Amino acid sequence: MSGLKDASDVKAGDKLLGWAASEDVRSRGASGGLVTAMLAAALETGFVDRVLVLKKVSEFEAYPVFTSDVQEVLESAGSMHSVPVNLARYLKPETCFGKIALPAKPCDVRAVIERVKRNVLSSENTYVIGLNCGGTMHPEKVRKMLETVYRLDPEEIAGEEIVKGKLVFFTKDGKEHAVPIDDLEAEDLGRRDSCRYCQVKIPTNADLACGNWGIPGELAGKATFVEVMTEKGAELLKKAVKAGFAEFIKAEERGISAREKVNRVMLGMSEKRKAEVFTPIENGEERFEYFRKGLKNCIHCEACKAVCPVCTCGEDSKCTAYSSPEDSYKMSLFHMVRFLHLSDSCIGCGQCEDVCPAEIPLTRLYQRFAVPVQKEYRYLPGMSDRTPPFFALKPEDNEDKEGGGCSCR
Repeated sequence: MSGLKDASDVKAGDKLLGWAASEDVRSRGASGGLVTAMLAAALETGFVDRVLVLKKVSEFEAYPVFTSDVQEVLESAGSMHSVPVNLARYLKPETCFGKIALPAKPCDVRAVIERVKRNVLSSENTYVIGLNCGGTMHPEKVRKMLETVYRLDPEEIAGEEIVKGKLVFFTKDGKEHAVPIDDLEAEDLGRRDSCRYCQVKIPTNADLACGNWGIPGELAGKATFVEVMTEKGAELLKKAVKAGFAEFIKAEERGISAREKVNRVMLGMSEKRKAEVFTPIENGEERFEYFRKGLKNCIHCEACKAVCPVCTCGEDSKCTAYSSPEDSYKMSLFHMVRFLHLSDSCIGCGQCEDVCPAEIPLTRLYQRFAVPVQKEYRYLPGMSDRTPPFFALKPEDNEDKEGGGCSCR
């Protein structure tokens, strides 16, 4: 493998393999700890003012924090597939002062971009380190999975990772326990439903796209494949290297090809799942009944609205102003307004479904409504800086526009 001469050579378009310079960070972080090292270096050098990370409580619980403490960033190292939080919704006008950096799954990145379009934050002052994502899991299902399938005590788990189609748990005694994801999902365990048909696996819409796909055997688990997507991303990596926090080499062609192959396989699995979940409903009455039945248990708690990362309306919004718990419509007017509101912007992240106390399959409902609209306008929300179709001032603004690689259903 050939290394770059120095960090000043890094530029948008580069594909690299990197890792933390610190052995401690390498051992605690995922795939060599590069992402943690870059975030810590950005703070240490004053390149950013704060970092948004997940503060761990356990392997199944964490909460978002804005911090300027390098040590707190280092303590956040490691994968957390069992904490499916979308960090973008914590980026608000009252929290987005100064320069901010954050790690982000593809759906987080898409939400960040949509929030920028809604003037919630500045893209120039927000540095997004994207993380490849094959899917996240609900913590309660993970606990059940560990007890019934792996026969493990959840309290004995020290870490987890998704490797070559298997969900691997590491226990405190140093042992590894792996089960194919397909076997888990056949039992309605494993990844969240929305993750199984997600259409973005590598966050090429971030400043950097990082992950463990494309790492050659000798570096497996010890390095991160990073694609530099923007000049902002190049600056982040340069700062980390110059400050002594990170090291890197050029990626070889075999690694680049392997990464692309994994991505194709993952997207193929998503397409297959989409075909299973979103079978066409051509008859209008049947389609109405599908949505009516799906929403009949709604208690109008508005939790879905509160967690939606692309909705920035706040309390003064049409869905709440035009509806009331006392309404007697056949279908929830609250949701009917939100269907329209999010039809060009729903990213299918699943946050609404995660918090629904009535266990309504909200992501499927909103995606089934939104995707035909997004397909019509060739718009995949959060994948480019293109103005959302329903924000367009003139009809011609939506003519012949690409939506950032849309492969809509």
